[in-house]
Amino acid sequence: MPKASDLKSGMVVQYKDAPYIVRKVQAHNPTARGAATLYKARLNHAVTGQKLDASFKGDDLLPDVDYARRNVQFLYRDADGLTFMDKEDYSQHTLSEEQLEGVTPYLTEDLEGLQAILIEEACVSITLPAAVELTITETAPAMKSASATSRTKPAVLSTGLEVQIPEYLAEGETIRVSTEDGSFLGRA
Repeated sequence: MPKASDLKSGMVVQYKDAPYIVRKVQAHNPTARGAATLYKARLNHAVTGQKLDASFKGDDLLPDVDYARRNVQFLYRDADGLTFMDKEDYSQHTLSEEQLEGVTPYLTEDLEGLQAILIEEACVSITLPAAVELTITETAPAMKSASATSRTKPAVLSTGLEVQIPEYLAEGETIRVSTEDGSFLGRA
């Protein structure tokens, strides 16, 4: 049983007698002496996708859920949703855009490290690798003298994701982006 202080994005826990997928966790340290650190988590119901915001103390225990992780590959997007193929048995799983909230801006063809979360043989969510490589499609021109500064500029990437990048980068370059917070990590 994980403690609330051990929660990470992508984990599956039981809360209020139902399986939930952790989407985001923020730690809040109160200013009062002796007050416990609070962990605010955005949870999605594993089956219905319903969102729930919950707060936990650091030592609260959340029961585990019986689930499996399988390596998958992103195949295509259509009107029904996004389709993934299991790399072991070649079965296909289709999930809607709502079920994949926060995942779709990072999906590209041939992306390695994707995992499907299966509960009772039904795919309920996809987890991303820690970082992905994306190409810059739109941004302001590069500034040659900007290499020593820490100023940033907005850029649109190949999937439509918008991030802040250093001024010295130009269109067509490939960069690494964190899938946890969408921040620039470096050149690929």
